[in-house]
Amino acid sequence: MSDSKSLFVLHESAAGYALFEVVAFEEIGALLEGAMDSVTQLDRFSRAVKLKAFQPFASAEDALVNINAVSEHACTDGLHDFLEMNLPKISKKAKKEGKSPEFALGVIDPALATAIADGLPGLSCRSDDTVREILRGCRLHLTHYVKVLAGGSQEQAQLGLGHSYSRGKVKFNPARSDNMIIQSIALLDQMDKDLNTFAMRVREWYSWHFPELKDLVKDNYMYARCAAFIQDKRSLCAGGETKGGESTGEEEDGEDMKEDKLPGLIEIIGDEDVANAVVSAARTSMGMDCSAVDMVNIVNFTQRMVKLAEFRKQLASYLTDKMSVVAPNLSALIGDTVAARLISKVGPTIFITFIPVTMNFLKLCISSLSIQGWVIDKPCQIPSFNGTDSRRRKSFISSA
Repeated sequence: MSDSKSLFVLHESAAGYALFEVVAFEEIGALLEGAMDSVTQLDRFSRAVKLKAFQPFASAEDALVNINAVSEHACTDGLHDFLEMNLPKISKKAKKEGKSPEFALGVIDPALATAIADGLPGLSCRSDDTVREILRGCRLHLTHYVKVLAGGSQEQAQLGLGHSYSRGKVKFNPARSDNMIIQSIALLDQMDKDLNTFAMRVREWYSWHFPELKDLVKDNYMYARCAAFIQDKRSLCAGGETKGGESTGEEEDGEDMKEDKLPGLIEIIGDEDVANAVVSAARTSMGMDCSAVDMVNIVNFTQRMVKLAEFRKQLASYLTDKMSVVAPNLSALIGDTVAARLISKVGPTIFITFIPVTMNFLKLCISSLSIQGWVIDKPCQIPSFNGTDSRRRKSFISSA
């Protein structure tokens, strides 16, 4: 740029747009030769650069919209109007003849400079080391030029805008579906471990009262539902007995209880013969009697386990639906659960496309599963598919 051509620089801050005019270009030009005092010393810099205009953002939402546009190299309507209002006018004759104006606009980002030049025909924009040094000084001494930003206001604006900008980037993360899959499969694995532990505890605890039930109902979830439904085993008997063996006056109430609970027990178990066997076992049960307080604790824990198992089913269904959207082909190839574990190991689905076909696709699957006794953390136990191991390869592939 020639010495006679004036220079304006645009600074995008968290509080608004600032337009500076360089009035002593020769002094600023010495920056490239290492004279950094011209930027760091306020008295010298303030003589060389003057504030032309400052336009604060109307609100936090307006600041976020403008900064997002700047990061995406776009010129907003507000920035367009601000520059058009405060920059010198470009004559129509100069535009028609294609002459460059008598001034230039310095922008720190070359892509944004191109967008501004496209939005303002005839404007000459530049982005070089000189402009960057000038804007470094503008950013350093901004509170001197704009008094309202002093006293911590500038730092507050930067903090608020930084939080809003980060939240927006996280919210619109294109890999968010993969993140949901990774968290879901991790939660499913943890819930499987917890449910197995809780089921063992329910069987051990309730078997003190009704030990015969665990031999009749093998499924853990069904056993927990039966225990929560039956509660006291005497509710399945035809009537109570006294210490002398005589029937009490509660016989009719017990019969009503039996008639009420048998249909529900059949619905839970799904087999009428097994339900009748449970009722018969309750009559001759060898289990101990539980007090009302003990039974309340057993039933509460059992009901919580049942609800946790039902949530596990809902989560598995959610994962299936999610995988059908994110990676339908991979799910059809190796199944929803294995595909979700593969994504959790590799990362976002885009990374799976970078894995060489000839390499460790099988190892990646095995690393998240244990297939018939293969130890995951020992790579040497992964079968080698060579001619000397044909029998082992055949049995491994058939089992997989």
